[in-house]
Amino acid sequence: MFYNAGPVDSILVGGLQRTYTLRLPSVYDGNTPLPLVIAMHGGFGSGTQLEGQSQLTVKAEQEDFIVVYPDGVPSPLNIRTWNAGGCCGYAMNNDIDDVGFISALLDTLFADLAIDTLRVYATGMSNGGFMSYRLACELSDRIAAIAPVAASMTIDACSPTRPVPVIGLHSYLDTSVPYLGGIGDGISNHYNSPQDSVQTAFALHANCAVLNDTILDNAEVTVIRWHECDCEQEMLLYMTRDGGHSWPGGQSTGIGDPPSTVISANDLMWNFFQQYSLECEVSTTVPANASAPSIALHPNPATSSIVVKGDQLVRITVLDPGGREVLTLSVASSDVVQCDVGQLAAGRYMVRAYGQDGSTSTTPLVVR
Repeated sequence: MFYNAGPVDSILVGGLQRTYTLRLPSVYDGNTPLPLVIAMHGGFGSGTQLEGQSQLTVKAEQEDFIVVYPDGVPSPLNIRTWNAGGCCGYAMNNDIDDVGFISALLDTLFADLAIDTLRVYATGMSNGGFMSYRLACELSDRIAAIAPVAASMTIDACSPTRPVPVIGLHSYLDTSVPYLGGIGDGISNHYNSPQDSVQTAFALHANCAVLNDTILDNAEVTVIRWHECDCEQEMLLYMTRDGGHSWPGGQSTGIGDPPSTVISANDLMWNFFQQYSLECEVSTTVPANASAPSIALHPNPATSSIVVKGDQLVRITVLDPGGREVLTLSVASSDVVQCDVGQLAAGRYMVRAYGQDGSTSTTPLVVR
């Protein structure tokens, strides 16, 4: 049995009455701190709608964690959205402070309930998943890990104060948020960063030595891993070949596509979340057993230009921490390519090299 903490509750944030639905597992006794999962709905949805779609409340009862379903701010047409940066709708257009809302919600829940404040996690569907990325960027001191579902990242800059592990759950058939990036066919016409680029951006912050490591690729699902990271973290991306813009393993709704039956988002994210808390020690050295990149950069760090060495390279791109291409250079097939990076702002980037045979290789770059 799951303990219902009552009907939709609310707090006042930024002059707006913000609502949420709280669910406590039956083992909750008010004394033993339990982990908390923040679950955010997609555009046109609500907290109670996502509860039914995801069935995350059932998982919370099985695994003894608290789940809260906050509501995006409603438009005059009562369409709820989140301000995830470059998406979506009324919340974005009116610059609603949704990061402030989630932070205030945590303050309220921490004051009222026995919550393990080191084990707070965020997930969300579509626009809610976009919002979970923003929380990882701007509330990394409070969010231990995230699990975006059918989502990408649309903020201009992501500068977490600590590495945040990410498990992304997506479908090759999702045309609202295309896995290769670009503008989808949904109502919102924002740009979506490619799925692997977003994971790589967070891997950069975690100093991961092994990038884009495909560990499973079959007729049902592809699983890619970024690992050998600070804090013993990893980034994971699950790409199913069924489903679409939906919650894998969840319920069908009037919004979106049929859910994947190949994976369970709830099982995968909770297995992932349990590995992480806010406690970690950031290393400053690359592990001795880390794989060497298949391209070489010199110098690195760089101030003006770099030389990229590889095998029959035909294109070089540089990605910023948000996964966006900030520099592209196409060349005739060459093993040595010089790139001007002097116009880039100081910071951390990812260089991706494309070979004549269609292969790609990536490696981190620091610009000073």
